[in-house]
Amino acid sequence: MLTNELLKKIRTIEIKTRGLSQNIFAGEYHSAFKGRGMTFSEVRQYQYGDDVRDIDWNVTARHNQPYVKVYEEERELTVMLLVDVSASRLFGAVGMEKRQMIAEIAATIAFSAIQNNDKIGVVFFSDKIEKFIQPKKGRKHILFIISQLLDFQPSSQGTDIAAALKYFTDAMKKRATTFLISDFIDTHDFSKELSISGNKHDLIGIQVYDRRDAKMPPVGLLHARDLETGEMRWINTSSKKVRNAYDRWWYERQQYLSQQMAKCNIDYISIATDEDYVKTLIGLFKNRGVR
Repeated sequence: MLTNELLKKIRTIEIKTRGLSQNIFAGEYHSAFKGRGMTFSEVRQYQYGDDVRDIDWNVTARHNQPYVKVYEEERELTVMLLVDVSASRLFGAVGMEKRQMIAEIAATIAFSAIQNNDKIGVVFFSDKIEKFIQPKKGRKHILFIISQLLDFQPSSQGTDIAAALKYFTDAMKKRATTFLISDFIDTHDFSKELSISGNKHDLIGIQVYDRRDAKMPPVGLLHARDLETGEMRWINTSSKKVRNAYDRWWYERQQYLSQQMAKCNIDYISIATDEDYVKTLIGLFKNRGVR
């Protein structure tokens, strides 16, 4: 049963993200994510400038004048959201919680997909596959996805992107437009699985991170807990050496992530929780639409 509080959150996020997808993303989404290919529609008489490779020789022979095949784009897509539900998504120091921004981004994409008559499905993952929602159409289906995005309780706390990508690649036989939404805080190497999944599907990476993920503030002696492992440790944030080491770790992992995405020819954006994700998503869609 859904609580009144959860119903209110679902309604709030529906109003916001459906409005965004209708008023801002509709045209950008359509041009950015085209159909799987072309399907035969009809034949018509040859016109100057038509590709001779499209001539239908059987019809041409019957009518004693050239006819060409006309094709239409297969517009309907299957859109999949691979959503990281590990414990690190609960962190929120600057702006909104990562969990909230992930839910809003996923809901905006979902409403955009439904408006274009595309099916939408979700894989929730931690360091294992937590839940698979089959791709379907319709508002009722979208609202169920939003409720899960807001209220899903994973059975595990860690992150294993490689396992999620492998499961998804094996489970989805047909090509899908796929959004991998995560903070990408993962100790596993997922480069191989990223490459395989990127070759089979139209894969897009969306990183959602907190400013405190990226930079350690000088706040003295800090007793910190790793959300995913539960490990507690004391950190002297007043030490410039400690802060510089942390900054270097973040920079190197961001560079590695960007390089892996580029190597696998995967579109990738990174959004901080205090940033306007609408502007970044529009930029992503526009860049894809002009290619």
